[in-house]
This record gives sequence, structure tokens and C-alpha cells, in this order.
Amino acid sequence: MTPEQERHERQQLYDMIVDYWYEVDNTGGHGSSPRFYTEDGIFHAGNTPIQGHQAIEDFLERRVSRGPRTARHIVSNFRPRFVGETTATTQCTLVIYAADGTPPLPLPAPLGVFDLVDRWEKQADGRWLIADRKFLTVFSSSIKAAPSNWSSPSP
Repeated sequence: MTPEQERHERQQLYDMIVDYWYEVDNTGGHGSSPRFYTEDGIFHAGNTPIQGHQAIEDFLERRVSRGPRTARHIVSNFRPRFVGETTATTQCTLVIYAADGTPPLPLPAPLGVFDLVDRWEKQADGRWLIADRKFLTVFSSSIKAAPSNWSSPSP
């Protein structure tokens, strides 16, 4: 792959990630899995792998069916690694803010900060689709903070 081709492919992958989270934030993502995932793509929700378009759609629909929710998925520190012409792995930082209800809402703490690791497969028509998506928790609002008597080590 030439440097110019790699820049083009890198931009395509980044655009797909941004477009995916835009869909999730603005429509709940329902109906979008065929545009973003391979037919047998896997979305790891916690310890539960959700595989295939229908299963991913069902997962997204369950979230939407619980009522209004506002979310913003913020992506940064995007890093692609190409393995040949048709396989890539990307890693980026994902910060999630979310609350039930419609805007404007009080500003919550982020639900979490994750390393988002995607394995991509390039399709015959040139589109990149996610074959496997993993969320590696870095910080989580559901994990208790260090005890109040904890102190950092001396410099």
C-alpha cells in the first residue's frame, strides 16, 4: 500500500467510526448495522459477544425501546494498523456521556473512557466493515474510587 493509499484508507476508517457514533447518538443506531458491520460481525457488550446483523439490531432496539436517551460518544487518538490490503485494526479512545431524557440535560460525569478496538474487513465494493468491536475499559463510573484513606506514593 502506498503512503497515499494508506492515508485514503485511514480517512475512510476514521469516517466510518465517526459516522457510526453519530448514528448511535442521533437515532439510537437502529437499522445501521448492515452499513457498519460484516454479516457475522461481533459487537462485544461487556462480556457478552453479540454476533450478526439481527442480534446487533435487537440489542440497539432494546436500548431505544426503553425511552428517550441522550448520548454522546466522543472519539479521539485514532490509530489504524493495516494488515495487507483488506484487513485493518483500529484503536481509539472513546468517552461516553449519556443520560435518560431529552436535551437539555444536566451535565453528568462520563459513563466511561474506553479503548475501542475494531477489526475491519474491506469488502469487494471497497467499503470497510467492522468484523469485531471490543471496548476495553480504562475508566468507569461504575467502578468505585480508591478508598478515602488511600494516598499516592511519595515522589
